[in-house]
Amino acid sequence: MNNFIGQSVPLLAEDTTTSEEDEELYPKSSKLSPAAAADDSPIVLKRQLGLGSCIALIVGSVIGSGIFISPKGILQEVPDVSLSLMLWVICGVANTLGALCYGELGTTYSKSGGDYVYLLESFGPMVGFLRIWTSLIAVRSGSIMVVLLTASVYIVKPLVSHCQEVPDIVISLITLISMYCLFYLNCVSVKWTSRLQQFLTLAKVLGLIIILVPGIFLFIQGNRDNFSNGIESHIEITKLPLALYSGMYAYSGWQCLPQMTEEIKRPHRTIPVAIIISMVIITSLYLLVNVSYFTVLSVDDILNSEAVALTYWQSAFNKMSWIIALTVSASCIGSANASILSTSRMYFVSSREGQLPSFFSMIQVNCKTPIPAILLMVPFCLLCLTSSSVYSLINYLSFTKWLFLGLSASTILYNRWKHPEWNRPFKVPLLVPITFVLFCLFLVTLSLYSAPIECGIGLGLMLSGIPVYLISRRQCIGKQSYITTWLQKLVLIVQQEKCTYID
Repeated sequence: MNNFIGQSVPLLAEDTTTSEEDEELYPKSSKLSPAAAADDSPIVLKRQLGLGSCIALIVGSVIGSGIFISPKGILQEVPDVSLSLMLWVICGVANTLGALCYGELGTTYSKSGGDYVYLLESFGPMVGFLRIWTSLIAVRSGSIMVVLLTASVYIVKPLVSHCQEVPDIVISLITLISMYCLFYLNCVSVKWTSRLQQFLTLAKVLGLIIILVPGIFLFIQGNRDNFSNGIESHIEITKLPLALYSGMYAYSGWQCLPQMTEEIKRPHRTIPVAIIISMVIITSLYLLVNVSYFTVLSVDDILNSEAVALTYWQSAFNKMSWIIALTVSASCIGSANASILSTSRMYFVSSREGQLPSFFSMIQVNCKTPIPAILLMVPFCLLCLTSSSVYSLINYLSFTKWLFLGLSASTILYNRWKHPEWNRPFKVPLLVPITFVLFCLFLVTLSLYSAPIECGIGLGLMLSGIPVYLISRRQCIGKQSYITTWLQKLVLIVQQEKCTYID
């Protein structure tokens, strides 16, 4: 796409220095603002995310509340230990295939924006805009608030264990505080946001390891009574897909990394390596945690539990339940932080492509962060916090996630046919995207079959973006306005001064 809003000048190298190879491909711009010229640092989103930061971003985004919720969701459909563990393996393999697809796409396209860019440049601007629209109105903003609400509950309960029920106003207030802290940090510094993400990811991984240790220890000692039965013959085959859908929820979030391609050091190497390492960590942890659950708890224990991890820990130790609270809180806050960091770049790129007002593609002069794109999510998050139907809204639009993921993976097949000459530093076998696309098609079809009314409402919400897209095109949404100029002066934001991608 060539409708780049603002100055279109060359690529920024890692931090403020350029290698000889980068300098040859992307020479320095000679037109810098006075602020940039003063410190010889052009106003762009810097390449400052290394391999560790990228792994923390993926692991932190995926491991949220799912591992504490989905075990019960799967058993409600298939109350069998062996089959449940098989489904966890299948979900892990399916999501790894999808992540590998995004590894190829993330190294083929040099733009940030992730699947928005892949859909935009392969299937046209309307499809790309619908991806932005569904993300903005519910999918990402709603998910951020849901995990922050979960974190707030686990933060408060250990402090007021004597209370029968925590007032909703307290939960909402803590959620609001944590939300503003995360948005503030994302606006102020990418480096410190990344450091927070690494800390939270390390905390949640260590927490999960601590949680699974007693279960694995008992399993090694021979406490395997809950694993002794084979697959139940009375299980309804028609419920297997619904259980699969619940497991896939726990693995979602790996698509966040390519949304920040222009800020990753050596993306051609870092993106695929980070994806592979992250998916191995996530799948291994999920399997070990579930084995630990089943070692200590029976199927009925899990089905009757409101908080599986807490019930498991109380059965194993009956003390130090604050470890569970800290682990769940770190998981949820880390997932929200990763969503804000990555999703804001998708809005930044969509504005740069002319599909959102040009104001949202601007960068703060001092912080070098896309503050307008980050703050764009705040009003939608607040609406989700005050809305009692946020869970319903997310459920309505959940099937669109797999629809867009499948469409994004299909762009590999499309581009292999249309652009065989493209450079693909990381290339997956064609069987990988084909399998993942078929899997996503299966999930979408399943959703339409099992919940036609909810999917119909979700489809209507998604298609409501079409008139918004048509109106925005007529109004020339990318044009500079007086309000935009005034906001630029107020917040000290400008368009990026170097093009950080190859068009």
